Amino acid sequence: MLAAAVPAQAAEYKVTDNCDVPWINCTEGDIFLFYNSKAYSYNADGSRYVTSWSIFYGNVSDYWGTSRYQGSSLSTYRYVFNGNGSGSWQYMKNNAASVMNCAPADNYRVYYNSGYGGTSQYFGKNGPYGDCDHTDLISALKNNNASQHFA
Repeated sequence: MLAAAVPAQAAEYKVTDNCDVPWINCTEGDIFLFYNSKAYSYNADGSRYVTSWSIFYGNVSDYWGTSRYQGSSLSTYRYVFNGNGSGSWQYMKNNAASVMNCAPADNYRVYYNSGYGGTSQYFGKNGPYGDCDHTDLISALKNNNASQHFA
């Protein structure tokens, strides 16, 4: 008796927060990555963002996204900037210019390479929300950022 192979099905989703990925265990992100540098992220009076952002919690080995097989289905979640102003719905990997760490208890490092390699920049804890320090990425990481890790 011969059995026919069932073809794998693939689904791709775009998310602005890694906590929206079903197999990642977190409730909310703590570090924001912005499409523009700090000077171009706010409107003239500084009351609202005019650039897009993504938000993350925990270790992210590749800002391109994450995939997982569930049975014969492959689900892939790609990290993108939200639909707010410049950078809307762009892929996040290698497109961030500034960072805001709002974590009340977590320090982070953003890395040049996927898998936590290469040049990195440290962002100390600043939370709770409301007093987050918005900082431009160093020139080696501006638009060249691929992963993050608890520091």
